[in-house]
Formats: sequence, C-alpha cells, structure tokens
Amino acid sequence: MKNRLYERINPSFKDVNDLRDVFYLLFSDKNDARWINAVPLKEWCGLIRLLRRHATDNDKQRVHQHFQAEGLFAIEMLSIWIAAEDIEPELMRIEPTLLNADSPFVALHREVVDWLQARRAQHAFDDSHLQVMIEQCRELIDRLQKRGTVVGTSFNVTYLLERLEQTLERLEKLMAIFASNRYLPRRILLLAGTIAGASAEQHSISRLWKQSNKLVARSITQNAGDHGEHYITRNRKEYFAMFYSAAGGGILIALMALFKIYLGTVIDDKVWKGIVEGLNYGFGFTLIFMLHFTVATKQPAMTAARFADAVERNPQDRNLNMKLAQLLVDVFRSQSVAVLGNVMVAISLAALIAFVVEHQTGTPLLNKAMIEYQLHSIDPLAGSLWFAAIAGVWLFCSSIISGFFDNRSNYLNLKMRLHQHPLLKRILTNRCRAKFADYMHDNYGSIMGNLCFGMLLGLTGVIGYLTGLPLDIRHVAFSSANVGYIAVSGDFGWALLTQSIVFVLLIGLVNLIVSFALTLWIALRSLNTEVDNWCDIWICVWQILKQRPLSLFLPIQLER
Repeated sequence: MKNRLYERINPSFKDVNDLRDVFYLLFSDKNDARWINAVPLKEWCGLIRLLRRHATDNDKQRVHQHFQAEGLFAIEMLSIWIAAEDIEPELMRIEPTLLNADSPFVALHREVVDWLQARRAQHAFDDSHLQVMIEQCRELIDRLQKRGTVVGTSFNVTYLLERLEQTLERLEKLMAIFASNRYLPRRILLLAGTIAGASAEQHSISRLWKQSNKLVARSITQNAGDHGEHYITRNRKEYFAMFYSAAGGGILIALMALFKIYLGTVIDDKVWKGIVEGLNYGFGFTLIFMLHFTVATKQPAMTAARFADAVERNPQDRNLNMKLAQLLVDVFRSQSVAVLGNVMVAISLAALIAFVVEHQTGTPLLNKAMIEYQLHSIDPLAGSLWFAAIAGVWLFCSSIISGFFDNRSNYLNLKMRLHQHPLLKRILTNRCRAKFADYMHDNYGSIMGNLCFGMLLGLTGVIGYLTGLPLDIRHVAFSSANVGYIAVSGDFGWALLTQSIVFVLLIGLVNLIVSFALTLWIALRSLNTEVDNWCDIWICVWQILKQRPLSLFLPIQLER
C-alpha cells in the first residue's frame, strides 16, 4: 500500500527495455483490462498473423530463440519461488505439514526441473504427474486460505497466499505454451492478456485494499458467524434459555441505566461524562457477557454472518431460498424473545427501584426536568430513530471488532502466550493459569468487542457536542429501563406508558435492522457471494408464515 501510494505521487522511471515497464506503459489505465477482454480472441490471433507476415526470417528466428530461453528461465524461477514458500514461517504456522519433505510445493519444483530438462533437450515428457502436483498445490493453497480463517490471518498472509495463487496460475500458463514444439497463439494470447490485465491494475490502490481485506474480513465474519449460531433458537428449550438469558441481561441493564442517571447528577463536564458513561456501558456489557446473559441487540450482527455463511455453503441448492427464509424466521423469533426478556425485566426492575426509592425517601427518583428529558429522548419526532440507527452502526462495528480480536487471538496463539507468561507463572498456579489462558483465548474477541461498543456509545454524544452535529445514540435496552424509572417517578397514564413502550420497540427495531443489514453486507462481500433474489426469499418467508404463523414469535408450530 505504501509503495502504491508513493508511486501515485511520484511515479518511477520506466525502462523501455524492461518488458514489465513496457506493459505498464501500454496498459496503465484501470479500464484497459476491460477492453482487452472485450476484444475477441480471433481478432488478437489475426493481429499476430499480420505481424508474422511482415516479419523477416531472421527476426522470427531471433524472437523464437529469445522467447524460448526467457520463457523456460521464467518457469524455473517461478517454480523455485513456489518451493521457497515451503519454509515461510507464516505458512508453516498455518499448516505445519509444510515441513514434510514431500510437500506439494517442493515436489512440484522437482517435476518442473525434469520437465525443463526434457524441453531443452526436445525430448518427449509425460506430464501427468506434473499436472497432479499442480492440482495438489492448488488444493494446498485453498486449504491454507481456509485454515487462515481458523488459526488467524493477517494482511501479510493474505498477500502471500494471493501471490502464490497468481504464481501457480502464471506457471501453468507458461508451461502450456512450451508444452509442444509449436507455439500456439491462443495460449500466448491468454498469458499476454493476464499480464496486461495485471499491469493495468498493478498500481490500483482500491483493488489492493479490496483483495487484502477479503481474507481478513472472511476470518472476522467467520468468527462472528460461529458465535451467531448460538444466538438462533430452533426449539422450545433454546427459546426459553434465550429468554432467561435476556432477562438476566435486563437486570444488569436496569442497574447500568440507574448508574448513568446518577452520573448525570454528579458530572457536569460533557466530555468527562461521556467517557465515564462509555466505561459504564463497556464494563456493563462485558459483565453481562461474562455472566452468560444476553443483550438483544448484540445478536443481529452475529446472526447475519451465519446467514451469509449459509448462502456460501449451498449456492446451487434448489431449496436454498426456503432454507434462508426459515433461517430469517428463526432469527426473528430469537431476536423477539431476547428483546422481550431485556425490555420486560429492565422496565419492571427499574419501576421497582424507582418505587422503593420514592417510598424510602419520599421524593421521586427523577425530577420533572429529568422526566421530560427522558420522554423527549425516545420521541421519534425528536430524532430518536436516527440516534438508534447510529447505535446500530456501532453494534455492527462491535461485531467486526470482536471478530478482529478473535482472529488476533488465534494469530498470536494467545492461549500459549498467557500459559507461559513469566508474571502469570509467579502469581497463578498451573491449573489456574491454564483456565485463565483458555478463557481469554476463547473470549478475547467478545470482551474487547463489548468494551469498545460501550466506549463508542458513550463517546458519540461527546463528538456531537464538540462538533455541533446531531450525533447521539439510543439503545432499546437502556431506553426501556428509562421508561421504567419515569413511569413511577412521574404521573403516567396507561396511554402515555403504552406510547413510550411503542417508541422503545421502534428504537429496538432500528437497532436490529441497521446492525443486521450492515453485517450481512460485509459478510457477503468477504465470502465473495451474494443473494440472487431477495424477493424469492421473502415469498418463501410468506409461505412459512401462512403455514406456521405463530412460529414467528413463539416456539410452537416449529418445523420438525
């Protein structure tokens, strides 16, 4: 990236005697690859025939000798480079079997050496085993890419694997040209087209960024997808387990909302107030996670990655739309019960706390100004849905952050680092250290994601205050707890209470939709897949609801 940025600012000298620079001078525009591919192959063959017709015999002989010598040398260098990657530490970390003497990369180089000797001596060569080794190398690269999503990856690994894939493809095309004594124009043109396309994009910053992000994003969303499977309820037992987990989260959320109200009475500086509120959110969400409770809005980002994974696994499945529709119904039911558990318990406990405080002190927990502020904060006409969308964006970001740190934990082998840490060896027994290392390795991403999510929520209002922009957050769980506090502190009628609960549910709906949509978008991009037709999926959802309408909300009428 640094080299490409500098090349954009201060282009390097181009030597017309260097074929690589010549290709760049000829094909330097990002759109060159399009028109090159748009020209039919027969037209390119006609151009070669025309050039050959006007070339002298000496020129033809000289070009033939030079092309063969340089081409065979290039094949040798490419095979050496592929074999050398066998001892690359990053790849050995991903796949320790590369240390074996019969690694496909090394075996391919041996076959290429034999093939080169036969070609230079113009002897016949049976390349069947060579083709097998090329296929094994391709399978190994694919396995390394998939393993990278499990054991952790980095931009360097991504770049290395992409170069390996490109080098193997280049080697195969070059060898196809020299496989017979006659050069086939079609094969030469295919190679030239590949090189021309690469030349047109070799300084593209956006393409490098997309390619480098792909494997890392895949690993991150894969980690999110693994967590997302646990947030989908498919039977009555899982449904009620989700409700009880969300109810436990509602207890802590009511206490966190109370502490936030207290902070507003003791801290006047908006910046420090935002920082402390962020810590309140962050530590609270982390505690909820560590106690195995649930915050409803943390789920969609995880389940969206699971949805994208289902699309990638079965792209040609005729029943895919129906399976995805069923997954959407399962996700909606799971989100509904999680929101219900959070909101119901948060409102109830908040109301109970407000009642006890008023009963003990004789004064309401919230004064009139605070009640009006809380009512105004959930009013859609006052921008609450816009602020809920901002919270949805932070929910999406928190899932990406969680995936990033999960990937980082695997990449750094955090478990072994903590288990062998000198300081931990002094203060913890071997058994405690092993448990701590296992816990941190498995939950590092979730802990960091919750902490960062809390800070993002707390600091959004600070940024809005400092810049004068309409920036703030509204979260369904905290809004519901606030409704519980103001319902007892103020003179509430049933109409106003019902209206407030509806406003809270609207905030929750926006939280869920925004975070789910953003995570689904990035997950589909990272997996290089897409949903063919959303209309067909919604038709399938409608068919499911016609047959089993109650399954959208309750654990009944479920498909067996």
